[in-house]
Amino acid sequence: MARHSEARRRWDRRVGYRLEAAAAWLFLGLLRRLGIDRASALGGWLARTLGPRLGASKTVLRNIDRAFPAMTAAERATVLADAWENFGRTMAEYVHLGTLAAEWDQRVEMVGAEHLQALAGDGRPGIAMTGHFANWELTALACARAGVELTFVFRQPNNPYVARMLAEARAPLGGAMVPKGREAARGLMLTMRRGGHAGLLVDQKLNEGIAVPFLGRDAMTGTVLADLALRYDAPVVPIRTTRLGGARFRVEAFPPLDFARSGDLRADVAAAMRQVNDLLSDWVRRAPGQWLWQHRRWPD
Repeated sequence: MARHSEARRRWDRRVGYRLEAAAAWLFLGLLRRLGIDRASALGGWLARTLGPRLGASKTVLRNIDRAFPAMTAAERATVLADAWENFGRTMAEYVHLGTLAAEWDQRVEMVGAEHLQALAGDGRPGIAMTGHFANWELTALACARAGVELTFVFRQPNNPYVARMLAEARAPLGGAMVPKGREAARGLMLTMRRGGHAGLLVDQKLNEGIAVPFLGRDAMTGTVLADLALRYDAPVVPIRTTRLGGARFRVEAFPPLDFARSGDLRADVAAAMRQVNDLLSDWVRRAPGQWLWQHRRWPD
């Protein structure tokens, strides 16, 4: 078994990664040539057509059923198709993040920019918080336009060639990226100590987290947002992105969350994450087809 695993790793390093990267390069090149609107439409059509037939859709439907038990089968099927379409559009839009930045005023309805400007100018460490809604990368673009330079946590792809392409595609977002794991914790704390800003996606399962209700069911939830906010007295500005149709969006920044401080840090962290999950749950209920249901959010 070990020999097979090592042989597979050698194959990936020498051949597999290059083949995978070549296919990605060709497809991304096609998306670039199409322009943002046609690329987004193609990605949405492919994902809406193929996604419901994939095994991952079992996870999506199970998640939807847990969150919305009163939904009919037809309603769940609609959310499933909408979620796949949004995912496909978002993936296809990655190579056009520069276009979204350049055509921001034509493509994005910005609400609450004053909250981001306050975050940039208050001289304190801060946090921009969101979840996987619509094209979630617009959160970072909104922050960059307001002068908020973010430190992001990311999962490094195994394929180094694909990782390089992804980094190039995300360049318009600016900021700094720290890999998921122990380095992420160190990078985020260093950012806070320097008075910088973290950008956090906080709607996915973290086995090392704590059980906090999300859409009415306990879900393992990371506490890094509450830990940083309470430890460094950092304001947390929630940002929601909504797809208005095609490659056009509304980005809303809200007033900073007000976390209670009782002196019991453990209890305060749990209460803060409950507050965050309640907010995210409300966002999902408002537009269920625009959330990333493909993630295993709840225990099986």
